Amino acid sequence: MTTRTPGGPTPQDGISRRAALGILGAGTAGAGFAAGAATTASFATQASSDGDPRDAYPFYGEHQAGITTPVQDRLHFAAFDLTSTATRDDLIQLLKDWTDAAAAMTQGREVGDGAVDGAPLLPPDDTGEALGLPPSGLTITIGVGPTLFDERFGLADRKPTDLEPLPLFAFDLLEESISGGDLCVQACAHDPQVAVHAIRNLTRLAFGTARIRWSQLGFGRTSSTSTHQATPRNLFGFKDGTANLKSEEPAAVDEFVWVGDEDQNWMSGGTYLVTRKIVMTIENWDRVSLAEQEDIVGRSKGEGAPLSGSAEFDDPDFELGTTDGGKVIPVDSHVRLAHPTTSGTRILRRGYNFVDGSNALGQLDAGLFFISMQRSPAQFSAVQRSLATDTMNEYIRHVSSAVFAIPPGATQGSYVGAGLFD
Repeated sequence: MTTRTPGGPTPQDGISRRAALGILGAGTAGAGFAAGAATTASFATQASSDGDPRDAYPFYGEHQAGITTPVQDRLHFAAFDLTSTATRDDLIQLLKDWTDAAAAMTQGREVGDGAVDGAPLLPPDDTGEALGLPPSGLTITIGVGPTLFDERFGLADRKPTDLEPLPLFAFDLLEESISGGDLCVQACAHDPQVAVHAIRNLTRLAFGTARIRWSQLGFGRTSSTSTHQATPRNLFGFKDGTANLKSEEPAAVDEFVWVGDEDQNWMSGGTYLVTRKIVMTIENWDRVSLAEQEDIVGRSKGEGAPLSGSAEFDDPDFELGTTDGGKVIPVDSHVRLAHPTTSGTRILRRGYNFVDGSNALGQLDAGLFFISMQRSPAQFSAVQRSLATDTMNEYIRHVSSAVFAIPPGATQGSYVGAGLFD
């Protein structure tokens, strides 16, 4: 198990080193690494930022993993509702069971007695589809939604002031069935089967206490949370998240991501997670000229540079005029409106592309499953309000919305969310 060195970062901070057993390279991630029944010692290594299948991030720690952790390539996100018969004790037991299972799966171990070593006349403790697969950088992040704090579990006085459903924004076309939830689990990994295995097993453990309200698969991260990661592209073909918060900015992460001692102290060291499912009208976008696409985004499509510059990480110059010899960044471009100088704040993004087949018209049902982490949901709201005049709104539709409080990390012998019940 990796521990913090004096004055040094941990993998949760997003800084990692190559596994000691050697380099397989990013191209081998999730490619059927058949290692048999792996031991904890062989997998509990410090994780690399570019996707080695043997990556194993510690589950226990000051903060939950899957926040500043270098963004993996695959996602399975699930929101849960507690059943009508669930009690406060049932909820506590569920969080304990989830913590134990998550701690095992993130290290490449099976849940409980495993898929084949239990009693032959009983259902296995583990569903088995990850047998022989390495940890693949799996992180499991657990959160609680605003609806958990009603009269059911005696938690009304523990609800953080900031934990409220997001307001309705311009152009929202939200579907209730894929929004909200009492609980959430974010499973990220280099291998999609490892991520799906995590949600499947946690769902099985929740039987009788909670059921999935909605879930989303994602591929191809659309942001980076470490300077060691290359900037990815979204389904519009543009580099996405160039100016995202990075784990190598500890002062900024403390300011904009981690909750302090304000309000409910059980959230100290936690954060708030926002999800938005954004459908892209791909076919319409594909008929737009390159020049117009670049004006809408405010960046060049190839290099990813702001239109006022020449390299991806050049600071955008919003004061540049046509007489200065450069290309002006349009006032209604996405880059200008999303920039901290316009919105007044920063957020940590961990979004993913999705393609959910096609609709009845033969159009791709595809887009961005947006995820952001911030010290307060008000930060996201400020950015979203700033985007009300974004020209890109012509080509996207927000169809789902949710906000969850992410408690701090757990210590061994305790469980995620324990402070909520103190």
